[in-house]
Amino acid sequence: MQKFILGTKQEMTQIFNEEGRAFPTTVIKMCPLIVTQVKTEEKDGYKSIQVGAGEKKEKNINKAQKSLGGNFKYIKEFNIEDSGKYKVGDKIGTDIFEVGDLVVVTGTSKGKGFQGVVKRHGFAGGRRTHGQKHSEREPGSIGAGGVQRVIKGMRMAGRMGGETITVKNLKVLNIDKENGLLYIGGAIPGRRGTLIEIKG
Repeated sequence: MQKFILGTKQEMTQIFNEEGRAFPTTVIKMCPLIVTQVKTEEKDGYKSIQVGAGEKKEKNINKAQKSLGGNFKYIKEFNIEDSGKYKVGDKIGTDIFEVGDLVVVTGTSKGKGFQGVVKRHGFAGGRRTHGQKHSEREPGSIGAGGVQRVIKGMRMAGRMGGETITVKNLKVLNIDKENGLLYIGGAIPGRRGTLIEIKG
């Protein structure tokens, strides 16, 4: 059975094992899920389940969401092969994972606004010597002889961050079932409060 849950990023901390070794850890507050729709190969052409999580004010819910039956803050869909085992209204609790599980985590990275090539792409910039005065963080030449245009994919300044990032093979180090907290080894994309998808 495939495992999955939604959660929000809380903070980073560290966990020590029995030998005293410290592991960098991200704390995720898990959200209990309610199945709102089951999609099958015969009816929809693929297998998945749609789930709702969290709550928001009723005045902020549109008609399409109201038809799902609930004031859910998040609506997500997971492609799973055994979707037939679920039915609308089923609850998926926060106890689905166990310590030691390897998970795939997806989140939205922090938005950093419009950035130059040094920060965005790691360019070295220009030298400070030999007559250069104001070109320490400039991109340098963007041309190529005879082409008469800027080549597609040229690394330049632009909007940075705010992208969907997936990190694989992270390990569940600890679970606080009372408070619904999941401790996952390593760094997870996003700021505090970012919605995180966790799949086993």
